[in-house]
Amino acid sequence: MSDALDWNATTIAEFRANEGRVGGNFAGAPMVLVHHRGRKSGREYVTPTMYLPHDTAPDVIYVFATKAGAPTNPDWYRNLTAAGDGSVERGTETYKVTVRELADAERDRVYAEQARRYPGFAEYARQTAGVRTIPVLELRRM
Repeated sequence: MSDALDWNATTIAEFRANEGRVGGNFAGAPMVLVHHRGRKSGREYVTPTMYLPHDTAPDVIYVFATKAGAPTNPDWYRNLTAAGDGSVERGTETYKVTVRELADAERDRVYAEQARRYPGFAEYARQTAGVRTIPVLELRRM
């Protein structure tokens, strides 16, 4: 098992055992498990990621396709945008979501807020500058 898959499996187990909370580098951070289908394989995947809640709409969260500052977008991002929907585990609740990719000023505003709250996101943006713009997805409860 690769390091990333091992980390995901460990984080998913911890998330589920602790009602949506994890420790380590993500202690206290809002986490969600994103369920998505492989656009080629059709297989269901689960990916843990941090999220930013919408300021006024409790049924909307934002997720960030950082891939820890890698030069390529993560597979989960490509799967969600291809499908247009998925589901999330948030705390102890699981629900279906629609997916919308943010663009331009809206994307920049949401990403800047996440980077302000969690400076690691600013570092990811520095690492990808000139290579790719990190996508931001709006996940809205169906």
